[in-house]
Formats: sequence, C-alpha cells, structure tokens
Amino acid sequence: MGRNAALTLIFLACILGPCAVFAASAYASINSLGRNPSAASKIFTAMIVALSFAEACAFVAMVVVFQLFG
Repeated sequence: MGRNAALTLIFLACILGPCAVFAASAYASINSLGRNPSAASKIFTAMIVALSFAEACAFVAMVVVFQLFG
C-alpha cells in the first residue's frame, strides 16, 4: 500500500507540474499580447516551445511512473 501511495503522489506531481506551466505560460502570453500586439509571432513561438517542453517532461514522467507501477 505504501509503494502505491507514493507512486500515486509522484504521478499527481507529474500531472500538476506541467498544468502549472501551461497556466503560467498562457497567462504570461496573453498579458504580453495585451501590452504589445505587434509581437504576436515571437510570443506565439516562445509559448509553443515552452508548452512542448513541459508536455515532453510530463510524458517522460508518466512513462517512468507507469514503468514503476509495472
């Protein structure tokens, strides 16, 4: 029971971490677009890179947790 609870907490952290990155990135990009709409292409590119990095980290963490459960 203790091992499964620990892995569940790790899995929860692996999900909440990228969700926080998504929220912070979206908030910052919308805020910066409101201040400087002409920089939309640069902001969009940086946001996509940050979101894909966060998604890749979440995917790797989920694979590790699934391997530990197995």
